[in-house]
Amino acid sequence: MEFKTDFLILGSGIAGLSLAIKASTLGSVAIVTKKEKTESNTNYAQGGIAAVTDQTDSFEEHIQDTLICGGGLCKKDVVEFIVKEAPPRIQELIEWGVNFTKSETHPSLYDLGREGGHNRRRVLHAKDLTGHEIERALNEKVSHLKNVYIYENHIGIDLIIKREGSDKIGRCLGAYVLDINKNEIHTYRAKYIILCTGGAGKVYLITTNPDIATGDGLAMAYRAGAQIANMEFIQFHPTCLYHPSAKAFLISEAVRGEGGILKLKNGSTFMEKYHSMKSLAPRDIVAKAIDTEIKKSGDEYVLLDITHRERDFLINRFPNIYNKCLEYGIDITSDPIPIVPAAHYICGGVLVDHYGNTSIDNLFACGEVSCTGLHGANRLASNSLLEAVVYSHRIYTEISRHYETMKQSDAFIAPWDPSGTTESDDSVVVTHNWDEIRSCMWNYVGIVRSNKRLERAARRIDLIQKEIDEYYWNFQVTKDLIELRNITTVAKMIVNSAFLRKESRGLHYNIDYPDTCNEFKKDTILVKE
Repeated sequence: MEFKTDFLILGSGIAGLSLAIKASTLGSVAIVTKKEKTESNTNYAQGGIAAVTDQTDSFEEHIQDTLICGGGLCKKDVVEFIVKEAPPRIQELIEWGVNFTKSETHPSLYDLGREGGHNRRRVLHAKDLTGHEIERALNEKVSHLKNVYIYENHIGIDLIIKREGSDKIGRCLGAYVLDINKNEIHTYRAKYIILCTGGAGKVYLITTNPDIATGDGLAMAYRAGAQIANMEFIQFHPTCLYHPSAKAFLISEAVRGEGGILKLKNGSTFMEKYHSMKSLAPRDIVAKAIDTEIKKSGDEYVLLDITHRERDFLINRFPNIYNKCLEYGIDITSDPIPIVPAAHYICGGVLVDHYGNTSIDNLFACGEVSCTGLHGANRLASNSLLEAVVYSHRIYTEISRHYETMKQSDAFIAPWDPSGTTESDDSVVVTHNWDEIRSCMWNYVGIVRSNKRLERAARRIDLIQKEIDEYYWNFQVTKDLIELRNITTVAKMIVNSAFLRKESRGLHYNIDYPDTCNEFKKDTILVKE
């Protein structure tokens, strides 16, 4: 079956929903999301959204903090316009119903948190459930819009690209989409296609990301021929709860912002050896320090201690973290929290210009799936939600300029052809390859890398990819098979990008090239041949 819409948005996080609200003023919007509409990386964001809203703060300071954190690879003009366009976007979120936490001492003002890499408090939050609050408000807003249609439990398979003559870039016409519940594949045709699919933390064995984060948009864009940039820069969140029964629960950076101190199991501190900001150093430095100390001591984890703060303050400021830790027998008001680093955020992605345009006509990207140049070699905490709302507005602005003259393509799109395939009864192949890729990436392409580790990873992933390609074309498409294909594609992009950067910078640390080199002060760009 073929569906026609003006806007096809893949993903229902802050990027997709905020764009849908605005795009609905121009035409019909179809949102494709592979689980429930509230299930997204945004929903799990604890910390908040960084923006200059306090009179004692300044755009210049926020810009400078971002540039320092980015390891020399941030695009300064992008950093400047994102930081300066933040206030109206924050006000928009508030008008749409997002309830940021107010100051207890000054109820007319918002409570501002501080996180690693920030020189002052500038992070708006909703206690420690900011992403959940944003999802609630935006979904409520979208539910009242008559021309926005949300297709839950649907997953994109591939983008549909039309190329003519010598045209190597092509134009995106839509996407093939699997209805997971009905096991049917449909064609979605649209004037504009926007990837808002989030990140790919599930490429790694240990991650703070939800199960949906399998890099679907990244893989689809790469297969379609779009430019992909800086995939070597994988941000590992320094503080993920360590417990045998816990499934990758994030301990917000705001805990360190409120005075949390990193310690070894014996109670001694260590961050003073690595950075002048100690436990509030940028994420790449903290994650690398924890990784080094764990390997040096042989311990499984380090501790995050905030027991010196008042009990009532901690329960009120971090209710989600307090209750979750309590489930595992850890009272954060009296017990240090055992933590380890975990894969958290991809600073690279589908390369876009100042208005979200990719290298393929008619295809846009927004949010974590994109690479705007804001994050450079290392993302400053809480800049990601800001990037998403600023860029969703810029995409809307760009499309508005020529929307009335843009015609829906009537080019023939072949329906999905499942002929020659059979239903698989061997799901163990998918499960085994899934586990092998994630373990391989964790062991060889993690916080600390080397040429030999990258070579081992490349050999294993190539073998797995050949097996998956053979399996993919012989059997009927399922959600699990699509996701396996995608994490393999993303894993290979990360390894290839890491090979190309023969230096250490930001989140990419290679022991064979420990120094930063001016020759590599540039983006690493991949394009599928």
